[in-house]
Amino acid sequence: MADTILVINAGSSSIKFQLFDADGGADGGGAADGLGVRLRGLVEGIGTHPRLVLKGDGDAVHVEPLPARPGDSVPEALAFLGGWLREQLGGAMPAAVGHRVVHGGAAYHAHVAVDDAVIATLETYVPLAPLHQPNNLAPIRAIRALMPGLLQVACFDTAFHRHHSELADRYAIPEELYREGVRRYGFHGLSYEYIARRLPALAPEIAGGRVVVAHLGSGASLCAIQDGRSVESTMGFTALDGLPMGTRPGQLDPGVVLYLIDKGMDVRAVERLLYHDCGLKALSGISNDVRDLLASPDPRAALALGYFIHRASLAIGAMAAAMGGIDALVFTAGIGERAPAIRKAIAQRARWLGVAVDERANEAGELRITRPDSRVKAYVIPTDEERMIALHTRDILGGRHPA
Repeated sequence: MADTILVINAGSSSIKFQLFDADGGADGGGAADGLGVRLRGLVEGIGTHPRLVLKGDGDAVHVEPLPARPGDSVPEALAFLGGWLREQLGGAMPAAVGHRVVHGGAAYHAHVAVDDAVIATLETYVPLAPLHQPNNLAPIRAIRALMPGLLQVACFDTAFHRHHSELADRYAIPEELYREGVRRYGFHGLSYEYIARRLPALAPEIAGGRVVVAHLGSGASLCAIQDGRSVESTMGFTALDGLPMGTRPGQLDPGVVLYLIDKGMDVRAVERLLYHDCGLKALSGISNDVRDLLASPDPRAALALGYFIHRASLAIGAMAAAMGGIDALVFTAGIGERAPAIRKAIAQRARWLGVAVDERANEAGELRITRPDSRVKAYVIPTDEERMIALHTRDILGGRHPA
């Protein structure tokens, strides 16, 4: 039986997973990276109505309710998932488990094999990513407690950006704070790395050029990629900066935080506000989900979407300026891949850069969504963070990049 690699992307109420065959050939998109997908799905509704959702080819989905108790917490759901996977593998265990970890901080420029010291360091970054880091670390601890000899790999959303120039990396703050790690990290790096990896096959004419990638989802950011490397990003010290998101405000004058504190809000209350009660949710008063806002006749929904488009359009100009120009624009992630109205609006706002959208191709979600005469090309490329995690895990498993 081929070695398998399990990839886990854990949230507060769900655990996404994919099981890869380490020598399984090309993926569905044609990337001959030697990884075949055996199983993919998620355990969702943890703590409320837990269920196992398996995703097959195309739109095929199988849903299986979980017993109440095994879904009460992430560790319990993970234990259930582990037993279920073991049955699917005939009692065998995966050769390694790869995890998405949002913040690698100043300590980690690359993905690493997990030990107790790594876990302790990653714990210190919880205040920098309170929405994600605790959930990312929970399954690592649970698996380590049950199977301490199983290789686990932490793959960081910050790693792809850790070679930025000092000008892009710094804030205008005292040197001692920079040395403590207060700097611009950037996030969604696994997604951007996957897009950069796919460009030579999907769009070789722009793969070595100046590309702005828009990762637009519940969390949203833009990245300037030149010759396959990240040179600038809209996100900074935490995943609050840059574009407005589902429940996060994006770019915000620090004076607003000082004002809130002066009004009597403590740190935890401000944290709750900025991570859970801002963004599209706050602007619309309806929902943090773009699908709901697109379907709503409420003018507040239009305001929220208009603001999102406006800020994204401004950021595209900033990313282009960081590279001294732009050759292509790539849309990815949930909104970027599945909301043609949002893509169209953003692309039309980028006409001044040379983007000429093909409305038919955009509506159909084709690979290239600009007209043949468009000076700057625009593409829609589905991302696959789990595949990038599996590739990095396989490298460490093979000893090519030891911890």
